[in-house]
Amino acid sequence: MGLAVSRLKLFRTESGLTQEELAEKLGVSRQAVAKWERGDSVPDIESCIKLADIYGTTVDLLVRSVGKEEHTGDGKHIFGLARVNAKGQLTLPVSCRKVFELNAGDVVLVLGDEEKGGIALVKMGGYMGKLAGLIPGDKE
Repeated sequence: MGLAVSRLKLFRTESGLTQEELAEKLGVSRQAVAKWERGDSVPDIESCIKLADIYGTTVDLLVRSVGKEEHTGDGKHIFGLARVNAKGQLTLPVSCRKVFELNAGDVVLVLGDEEKGGIALVKMGGYMGKLAGLIPGDKE
C-alpha cells in the first residue's frame, strides 16, 4: 500500500479524533477509516486531500514514505526519521552516514533557518575538520 498505515493512525490520534469523528468529517464510514489504518485499503485522492486539510499537512507528506530512505537520482535523499534524545543528540541513519562517508569523530557544521523551520548538516573537511577543538564541550 502507498500510505504508511501507522502514519494515518498517528495523524488521527495526534489530532485527537476518533475514527468515528474523522469518518464524519470525511463523509465516509468508520469502517473505511479502520480499513485505511489497517492497510486493507487506501483512501481515494479526494479523501487524501481532505485528510491533509484536517491534519494541517500536505498530501505529499501524508502519502510519502518519510520513514524509509528515498533517493531521487539527482543527489537528493530522504534518509528517514531520527529522534533527538534528552541530551540533544541525534543518531543519523546508517544509509546517511554511508552516502556522506560520516565516521565517528568527523566534524559537521550545523545550519538553521528559523523562517523555514529547517536544519542542515554539512560535513567539514580539510582545515575546518581539524578545528574540532573549537567545538563547545569537545574533549579533544
